[in-house]
This record gives sequence, C-alpha cells and structure tokens, in this order.
Amino acid sequence: MTPQAAHAQNGPLRIEITEGVIEPLPFAVPDFVAENGAAADYARNIARVVASDLAGTGLFREIPSDAHIGRVTSFDAPVAYEDWKAINAQALITGAVSASGDRIVVKFRLFDVFSGQQLGEGLQFAGTPQSWRRMAHKVADAAYSRITGEGGYFDSRVVFVSESGPKNARAKRLAVMDYDGANVQYLTDSSAIVLAPRFSPTGDRILYTSYASGFPRITLMDVGSLSTQTLAEQPGTMTFAPRFSPDGSRVVFSLERGGNSDLYMLDIGSGALSQLTNAPSIETAPSFSPDGSQIVFESDRSGNQQLYIMSAGGGEARRISGGQGRYGTPVWSPRGDLIAFTKQNAGRFHIGVMRTDGSEERLLTASFLDEGPTWSPNGRVIMFTRETAGAGGEARLYSVDITGRNLKQVSTEGAASDPAWSPLLP
Repeated sequence: MTPQAAHAQNGPLRIEITEGVIEPLPFAVPDFVAENGAAADYARNIARVVASDLAGTGLFREIPSDAHIGRVTSFDAPVAYEDWKAINAQALITGAVSASGDRIVVKFRLFDVFSGQQLGEGLQFAGTPQSWRRMAHKVADAAYSRITGEGGYFDSRVVFVSESGPKNARAKRLAVMDYDGANVQYLTDSSAIVLAPRFSPTGDRILYTSYASGFPRITLMDVGSLSTQTLAEQPGTMTFAPRFSPDGSRVVFSLERGGNSDLYMLDIGSGALSQLTNAPSIETAPSFSPDGSQIVFESDRSGNQQLYIMSAGGGEARRISGGQGRYGTPVWSPRGDLIAFTKQNAGRFHIGVMRTDGSEERLLTASFLDEGPTWSPNGRVIMFTRETAGAGGEARLYSVDITGRNLKQVSTEGAASDPAWSPLLP
C-alpha cells in the first residue's frame, strides 16, 4: 500500500491509502491569531509545530507563509477561499490562542479549500503554558485524522536508551521524549546498563531490563514517581525482554536458567508465575497481539532465529517466517494486521513487516545495522535503531512509514537506541 492524495470532485477532502505514487497534499497553516499580547509567541510556535507534524508524515506538503495571499487576522472572520485556491492549498488550518496566568487556550478549525467547507467542528484545548506543544500535537492529530480517516500519533511519547561515551564503554540511561524528539527527560542515571524499555498500555509505567544487580533483571518503573521494583526474581536466573499484556496486568518475558531461555508470564498483582515454553532452544522477544490472545516471539528451535506465534497461555507454536536469513524482535501492530521484525540476511540488517500468517513480507529498510522496531499508536509508522559501522559508529533513532517511504532520523541530542512508542496520551 502507498498513500495517494485524493480529492473527490464534489466530496470532502481526503487522503486515501491506496496503491500508487503519492503526491503530498498541499496545506497552509498561517500563524494562529494571538487573542492577547501574552499569546503571541504561543500562537506562532503552535502553528509551526502543527505544520511540522503534518509535513513530517510525508503525506502533506506545507505551502510556506511567504506564498500566502490571504491573511488570517481574526479567528471568526469568513475564510477567503479564493486566496487559498490561488496558491493551490487544498487544506487550511486556522487557529487562535489566548494566554492568561497559568492557562492557555487553543482553538482551531480545518477547511477544505476547494469545496469551500469546514471539515468537522472546531475544537478547543486548554492547558498550562508548559503544555503548549501537546496542544499543538493534538491539533495536528485532529487534522490528520479528519483528512486520512486514521487515528493520529503526534501526541505521544517515546522511551529509549540514551547512550554516551566510547563504543567499547557506552554509558546507558533511560530517557523519554515527545515523538519528535522534544521535551527529553532522563529517568535513570548511567550507573547501570539498561535495555529494552517498554511502555504500559496506559503509558504510566515502563518495563525494562536492568543490570544494577550485575545480572539482567526485569524492572518496573512508575513514570510519575520514578520508583522502581524488580519483578520475577528467581535465584540463579536472568530475566529480560519484558513486555506488557494489552490490559497491563501481566508481563511476558524471557527467563534464562542453566543456559536455556524460555518464555514466562507474570501476573503483576498476584506475583503468580507461569511457564509458557519448555524447549532446549532459545525463546525470547515476546509480543502480545492487541487482543491479548496470542504471542509472537523469536526462537532458534529450527536451527536459526525465526518467528513463531502461540496462544498467550502457551502450547503449540507455529512458525510464520519463511524467507532467507534470520528473524528477530517481532512486534505486533496495534491494528493487529501486521508484525514488524528485524531481519539479518547476506550481511545486511532490515526492518520489515509481514502479515500475521507470515505472508506479504516487505523489507522497509536496509543498512549495516537496523534493529528493534516499535509501532506508532496508529500503526502507520515504525521507529527503530540504526547503528553506523566502524570504531566511531553510534546508534541513532530512525522512523519509516509502513510503505517503506519517508525514512528519516529522529532528533536526539546524542546516540540513542531501543525506542518504544507510548500509546496516545490521555
């Protein structure tokens, strides 16, 4: 599938996801109207973030402000559609911001320029001055959803491993940021190696693997308080690769004992532990289906790394990967229709997707080292780690559309790896 910008002759503005070559939909976002003096900077900055969110998808193309003929000086003034038609804007987003004390209010409207109609009702968001970027993302999500018919993903966060220091002695700590790299917060110091953070379905907790004890141990963190607890402690074992169930009540993970790794399930509330696999091979990297009924995981039971699906209660597993090379780190799409994975073949690494029965495999990237995909909340974009070769090589975060288009680096201050996307924020 590739996105096709489509505008029905008499129908509403819409980007339909169809086969074909994309021509990004032209849109305009004039600076929002500042309804009082304190709102001027917010009005300009919010409009810029909205435009950046939409243009960053590859589905939209912003018409720069110096090309605008029309000027929006009042939020309630009639839209001069002919001025926007003249510069070929198909969508127009207008907004207004007021600010007083510890509160700002953002209003916006979306217009279909060629039909001369407003798309949907106007919306209003209110919050603190510190949350202005979130309100901008919410505006962009609403516009994106109305034009594409899909859920948005801009008002979300990404937890990742921030890396520093030389390649042979990397210091690693957990960090969280907005999906676009803004508002970075550090959650741990670099005193212990941390790996594979994962958000809970409600975004308020994070699972990760910590080496604070000297051995890998699953750790649960409360994002608000930064308090932590070690889960599933079993003497003489190592635990790693944890992931939440869709309802957040259970954790599936890999437990190594005596050189053998199997999958286990932990009920967080009761502490009850159940073993899901029992094989001499290595079973790891489990991920739930969105309905919680199945788990996809990687195993070398066939001789090298491949992908398998089994019931969430354990039992017989069926192999779904069938191409050349090795497959790992599978992650089920939030839509339920695809599984993303890392593939290693002929000296190259790839991020790919396949149907849940293993059909329609598509490789989206290729490089020296690409690994660890994570899905955007709407299942449209995949973020992953790309590491460059050589002694000076370092890891960075990248994203790519599930069509394989719009590959780009995510802005981070330094080296970064192991991204995991949150759900949309409440």
